[in-house]
Amino acid sequence: MSSPRTDTLFEAIGGTAGVLRLAHAWHERVLADEVVSHAFSHGFHPKHTERLAAYWAEAWCGPPVYSEMFGSESSVVRMHSGNGPHEDMDRRAIACFDLAMDDVKIGEPALRRALHDYFEWTTTQSMAAYPGRKSDVPEDLRIPRWSWDGLLTS
Repeated sequence: MSSPRTDTLFEAIGGTAGVLRLAHAWHERVLADEVVSHAFSHGFHPKHTERLAAYWAEAWCGPPVYSEMFGSESSVVRMHSGNGPHEDMDRRAIACFDLAMDDVKIGEPALRRALHDYFEWTTTQSMAAYPGRKSDVPEDLRIPRWSWDGLLTS
């Protein structure tokens, strides 16, 4: 089923400002979660939420700020690799994302569903693809783009 919407997820969430609000809300939620916060226990980049927002914006068909200024999909996946499986942490991170959407008052059901589906997919598939070693991550991964209908293949 194809969505009749012509705007992108990036536009629907309110552009850069909307994505940044969501990234801040999610980051606050995960730091408060006793399981997910472990991923940040060894420190994180001081501009983590801004970088995260740039990554999500690009994934949601916004401007390519992340790949132009910060890194590639390979570098992002590598940061999340080599830690073995962590299904409970993944489930909790997804729950934090859903609660963060509440926090920033994303209420439109189609937008919530598309963003949830993206976050669930990227958490359980893309970021979890290389649990063994960081060195297993290929060098040429590109940031996946996500639409109202899911993963874009071209």
